Amino acid sequence: MTTILTVVGARPQFIKAAAVSRAIRARDSMSEIMVHTGQHFDANMSDVFFDELEIAPPTHHLGIGGGGHGRMTGRMLEGIEEILEAGRPDWVLIYGDTNSTIAGALAAAKLHIPVAHVEAGLRSFNKRMPEEINRVLTDHVSTLLFCPTQAAVGNLAKEGVTTGVHHVGDVMYDATLNARAKARETSDIVGQLRLEPGKYVLSTVHRAENTESRESLESVLDYLKAKAVGMPVVLPLHPRTSAAAKKHGLDFDSLTVIDPVGYLDMMALLDGCAEVLTDSGGVQKEAYFHRKPCTTLRKETEWVETIEAGWNRLWKGTDFKSPRTNIADYGDGKSAEQILNLIEMAR
Repeated sequence: MTTILTVVGARPQFIKAAAVSRAIRARDSMSEIMVHTGQHFDANMSDVFFDELEIAPPTHHLGIGGGGHGRMTGRMLEGIEEILEAGRPDWVLIYGDTNSTIAGALAAAKLHIPVAHVEAGLRSFNKRMPEEINRVLTDHVSTLLFCPTQAAVGNLAKEGVTTGVHHVGDVMYDATLNARAKARETSDIVGQLRLEPGKYVLSTVHRAENTESRESLESVLDYLKAKAVGMPVVLPLHPRTSAAAKKHGLDFDSLTVIDPVGYLDMMALLDGCAEVLTDSGGVQKEAYFHRKPCTTLRKETEWVETIEAGWNRLWKGTDFKSPRTNIADYGDGKSAEQILNLIEMAR
């Protein structure tokens, strides 16, 4: 029996873990221990995802949310290390690029427990982003590196990382295929907000680069407000963005601001919108999965293939490429199965 300890803490990780956890449950040869760091502590950004995605409640909940990057990561590292020392799993499975990711990777590596990194090899090449530091360090201590694209494989090769690297496609695509039909059956959020399908814009804003200064946040909000002149702009408000706006004395006038939503409601909003404006890496991809044009509210993106395929563009100064094409790299919705097959083969 292969025991996998999974570390999650933020919305995109819950979504990816749901697809892999579902595949683990279907195998008699594997078991899973789920550790939730608590990085996303708002119930609408955490608990609701476990319910809607049918993920078993976490075995361990560390309750570590808020605070600076160093303090948060250090507390997570300490908590995860204690769990690993007590249980000694065969693998530690981590996702993405958050503080939870790097804490899980470092705790496992220091105890000589092999690390499997889902979504390895992504690079923005902007080291001012905390996420970029997390990605690079995590990849360099991982044993198995599961890349969503060939570009990610190439990024790792340029850094000298070639052993244990596999292109498996995108587990978020697995999750989207599973959830989209369910969302169409169960979510009424578009109707509740009195929106007309195809005639509203969906936006998300949460990155530090867009919220840490008054100037940066005001610039983003001005752009969204200009968009709202033509059609409603729906903004599920991230706690970080709400706090930053209050701190800087900024308002959300003319925007349709709502509380953070669950996964199925987010799928419904993506399904019904005309376009997406976001600084989230995960939402950029989800926009593509729903075949919605997306403007990334940043100077760069890790998902360069979405720009090359004409579905995405960078904010300020770029336009959509044409014609739009499909992205084969993301796979066929069976990435979770490939990941587990490779973990079993690596024993």
